[in-house]
Order: sequence, then C-alpha cells, then structure tokens
Amino acid sequence: MTPAVITDDQRRARLGTRHLLATPATTVEQVADALVGLHASDPASVFLSARARLADPSVRAVEDALYRDRSLVRLLCMRRTMFVVTARSAPVVDAAAARQIAAQERAKLLKHLADGVGWDAARLAEVERDVLAAVAARGEATAVELGRDVPALLEQVVASPGKPYEVRQNVSSRVLRVLAADGRIRRGRPRGSWISSQFRWEPGTPWPALDESAARAELVRRWLAAYGPGTEADLKWWTGWSLGAVRKALAEVGAEQVALSGGTGHVLPGDVDAPGAAPWVALLPALDPTAMGWQARDWYLPQDLRPALFDYSGNVGPTAWVDGAVVGGWAQRKDGEVVWRPLVDVGREASAALDREAARLTGWMDGTRVVSRFPAPLEKELVR
Repeated sequence: MTPAVITDDQRRARLGTRHLLATPATTVEQVADALVGLHASDPASVFLSARARLADPSVRAVEDALYRDRSLVRLLCMRRTMFVVTARSAPVVDAAAARQIAAQERAKLLKHLADGVGWDAARLAEVERDVLAAVAARGEATAVELGRDVPALLEQVVASPGKPYEVRQNVSSRVLRVLAADGRIRRGRPRGSWISSQFRWEPGTPWPALDESAARAELVRRWLAAYGPGTEADLKWWTGWSLGAVRKALAEVGAEQVALSGGTGHVLPGDVDAPGAAPWVALLPALDPTAMGWQARDWYLPQDLRPALFDYSGNVGPTAWVDGAVVGGWAQRKDGEVVWRPLVDVGREASAALDREAARLTGWMDGTRVVSRFPAPLEKELVR
C-alpha cells in the first residue's frame, strides 16, 4: 500500500492545535503533557513556554505546580537535557530515558573524582550518605549550606586541565547533580525570582521502576501524538537513543509510515488526517519544545533563517511564529520592552498581531528581565 502523503502545510496546521498555540490550555500540566515535556536548561524557558500556551498565564501557576503541588518535576533525560514533565508521566520518562542518563552521569563522575581527588566508589557513597542526611535534617538546603554540613563537597578538581579555560571547581555541583539524576534529591524553589537557577535541594524519592522497553514505546507514542509525523532521524535525535531502539519502539506502537517532503515519516495508527487550526502567532522563548522538536526543520524553519536564530552550539533562541512557521526572532531590551524582527515578509495583518503579542508579553513580564543563557545572533542585535 502506498503511504499517505502529509504535506508541509498540513504539518504546520497540526502543530498549531497539538502544541496549544492556536488553542490555549487552562493548566500548565496540560501544556507539559501536550509537549511531552518543557525544556528546562534555562529556567525562564519553562515559564515562557507555558505562558505562550495558556489562556490565563501566570508565574504563580507554574511555581505552584513545580514547588507546591509537585505536579511538575524536573528530570535530566532525553539527550542529557533537563526537562520539566508532569509527575504523572515522570515514571515513563525516567524509565525510558533518565535511568540510562543517570548511570552514564555516575560513571563519568566516578572517573572525574578518581582523577581529581582520588575518590573511589566507596568514598563517593559515603559522601552521598552524608549529603542525604544533611538534606533530610534541613528539609531544604542550598549547595553552599550543604558544603558547610559536608566539607567533602568543597574538595576541588581541575576542570579542562591545560586549556585556556582551565578552572578549579568544587565537587559539590557534580555530586548533587548525580544524586538528583538518581532521584534521591530534587530541585526545590530557587533563591530569587522565577528566572533564577540557584535551586534549593530537597529530599527526593526515586520513581517506580518500569520496564524500559515498554516505557520507551510509551514515550514514542506520546511523541508521535504531539510531534507526529516525524522521521526515525527526528526521534533518534530527540530521544538520544540508538536507531535500533527507535525502530523497536515504533514497531511496538504500530506506527504507520507516511510520505513527507523530507522522506518517510511516522504517525500513530489512524492519525493521518487531522483538523487544521485557526490563524495564530506566537513569540516562543529560547529552547522552546516546538522549535526544538525535530531534527529536520525545513518545513517550519528555512535554512537561511537559522544563522540568525541559533547559537554556535545549535541552541535555538527566541522565535517569532505565524501559522506554524518561524518568521523571525525577538528579544527583551534593557528597559523591559519586548521587540521582534521579521526575517521574511509576513504581511500587514500578521505583523500587527505580532506587535500586539510583543506588547502583551512586555506587560506580562512586568519588569522582570530575561536574557537567554544561549543568546542567538539576532537576539544580541535586538538587545543593543
């Protein structure tokens, strides 16, 4: 049977509805589930990604979900990247991606400590027990406070020896990172505002163990529901898995092949036809899940726009969207004003809609200044 064809226009129409950009959600949990997870390498991106997809967005709603209700959690998972996912989906993401990453992080840490301060596995385990006891006693603690309680955390190693950027670092950050990857501690409310990354650490509980193969199939099912159609290469890149693992998971969910402009794609069974979306515009933050959802991006982000919108490491900066396509970028100036610049002709109506969206975002930020951790060239230009 000849595979059904899904055009680029159809893919862009699906995106508006499935990523809640044409049809806003009522809760931040709905947003996280619709996108599988929110990129959280930059804490501000979590709030701005949610804000772009909520009918009544607020910083308080995201903070409550993260720190009061615990309905959202941070996990180091796909591609060794920090994501915010719902607590309901966390066991699946943990088993499918985070467990393997945690094991890799622990192995790298042991080598790092053996080379730097002469610790072996037994010494690391001893320090970890002391850290867990200190976190439990305090209830919550910063890395500085834990360093006072557990002096071993202040031992130093040389990072990048012999390089121009050689630096001495406390072992604390990497030890705490691995404990968090194992689920034994978790990031609590940060010091400062919602854009801060100086998290307090709280006691954690590892997620229930699930079968890895079943969890990977479920994660692929959720990805296809949100991002499909997508190619094997898209999924391999997004998950960080081997091609064999991707193909196995696709087979387990019964994915159907479809023809795309860039080759063969996959959708969930029966998910070829999908309704379109009403016209929409959006200003999405750096590392937004929609912009970073696929490896092959020509259907929504032309090649000639990328040098202005990506940094040298491949991190996307703030983007302006019209009906499923990237049309430019945006930034927040020092006085708090959000400004955007088109990189293609978007027409008078869409330009006016993006002007209004920039004004709304300026008001919503209410004086809080956000600067991307991975600024793109266009963002740097607009900030000047």
